[in-house]
Amino acid sequence: MYLFATFKYNMEMELTLRELEKLGLTKEQILVIPLDKMKFQTKAIDSMHRSDGRSLIDLAAIFGIIFMLLGVIYGYVFYLGPILWGLFGLVFGAILGFLVDYYFTKKSEFSMRKRGSDADLVLLIHCPQEKQEKVEDILWNNMVLGIGTLDSKTSENKIY
Repeated sequence: MYLFATFKYNMEMELTLRELEKLGLTKEQILVIPLDKMKFQTKAIDSMHRSDGRSLIDLAAIFGIIFMLLGVIYGYVFYLGPILWGLFGLVFGAILGFLVDYYFTKKSEFSMRKRGSDADLVLLIHCPQEKQEKVEDILWNNMVLGIGTLDSKTSENKIY
């Protein structure tokens, strides 16, 4: 019988390992696998196939259009005319939109990195069938995030 459990890295995980060793499981029957954290890489332009919904060009285009429109409208009143003021507005709006989007994207990435994912470790336990309930009780009593079982004798367990 194989048991899979996910943990946040904390003292309860260490206590769980000690309790499992006291139950009679050897270190060869217990495997602890640390999980890598997701790294955020924001791209300026999303492609069609790799879109994560965090493009830095979207807000730049919106601000560029708005400021270009305002530049053309008020360019009739100002000295250089509507075409130049429209181009100035386009450049200013695109830069402003990019900076605002970049600031908020970096801020949200920092908070997501600080919060982190739920699971830090995967614990794999190979135990006999008669110890399964005791091992599950130990895991549930020590703040495990989730438990999965795989019976090694039958082929009923299918992986999709």
